[in-house]
Amino acid sequence: MNDNISSYLVPEADRMDFVDKLFGIHFPLKLEPTVFCFAEQLAAPTYNGGHWHFFALSNGGFYMAPRTDTIFKVNADNGFSGQLSGDALGITACLYAYSHLSFGDGAFAETCAQQYHLLREYMLGHAEVKSILAAID
Repeated sequence: MNDNISSYLVPEADRMDFVDKLFGIHFPLKLEPTVFCFAEQLAAPTYNGGHWHFFALSNGGFYMAPRTDTIFKVNADNGFSGQLSGDALGITACLYAYSHLSFGDGAFAETCAQQYHLLREYMLGHAEVKSILAAID
């Protein structure tokens, strides 16, 4: 991971308060379903739902990732075809969701744009950075 940016698992009991402070009502209504949708599109048919971890980043970023050791076969619309760990799939799906939702209006769109850049900065230190970049570019 990026030596300058650390991540920590948000404890189960703190998850809803944590995302509420970042995204408000937009988390359950917009962000979370969008992340799940992108994960399903990117990793069909190997991804089929499940429980996700929430991660806070020391730079103020946030991402979520499937709680699994599964390696997912990923096919992106940009022509990328490869494998991603659950953590890398989560980062990729979150980057897609943040980008997509940043094109809206208002404070939530601005938050998504900011979160995209914070997560991308963290992702540049990820062990699977080359594959994630190939999947999002």
